[in-house]
Amino acid sequence: MTKLEKIICEVSRLASNMYRLGWDERNGGNISRIIDDDEIDGFIDVNDVKRTIPIAFDASQIAGKMFIVTGTGKYFKNVEIAPQTNLGIIRICPDGKNIDILWGYEDGSKPTSELPAHLMTHIERLKKDSQHKVVIHTHATNTLAMTYVHSLDEREFTKTLWQMCTECIVVFPDGVSVLPWMLCGNDEIGRKTAEKMRDTRLVVWAQHGIFGTGKSLDEAFGLIETVEKAAEIYIKIMNMPRINTITDEQLKLLANAFGVQVHEGYLD
Repeated sequence: MTKLEKIICEVSRLASNMYRLGWDERNGGNISRIIDDDEIDGFIDVNDVKRTIPIAFDASQIAGKMFIVTGTGKYFKNVEIAPQTNLGIIRICPDGKNIDILWGYEDGSKPTSELPAHLMTHIERLKKDSQHKVVIHTHATNTLAMTYVHSLDEREFTKTLWQMCTECIVVFPDGVSVLPWMLCGNDEIGRKTAEKMRDTRLVVWAQHGIFGTGKSLDEAFGLIETVEKAAEIYIKIMNMPRINTITDEQLKLLANAFGVQVHEGYLD
């Protein structure tokens, strides 16, 4: 199996996993991963362009980069069954306003409608971390529920999550950014998300879902998974008197013990 075939399998398995978790109903959610030149590994001919289509965003900053991206309107439960239909490999054209389809989308479809948000996020995360590769958007159930009953203040939202489980401040010490409800699938939400990604690797879309990023599919999924576990605990206990909690001093002890840099100003 080539490197690229392994990546296609990893993305397919992740899509199935998130569907089984109930996070990606119907055609909800999307995944994109940067494909490096050395990962092509002869599986596709990069000179064999199947189609060229316009995109609603100037991606010239990442011209030439290749991505594997879930398709628009595609059900995550079907990705593992037919990856060549539900996924595609794209390359950003030199003008930044078009993409070449190099593989996949065999039924004539195209990348997710959230592609602008993904590409904008990739651009910002690459500025922060040259090893960045992955963007995942999913409708994690308890995280979504939390946005209905908790303040959307980023410091308060983050601290509540940190207090729900000892590992949280270690896994996402940079915290969680939060956007109020916005119309999805357009440049505005993409820009706002990318702006937040300058400071955090996680952005919650109120009443919608969450964006997570990372150096690998496992890292990006693991971030979202940890937030979702913390949100589930919060939803279960929110109407009960809280007799015990993880204090700010204990959170500081955790951060020091694991050598992580905590978001400035989030701990008293």
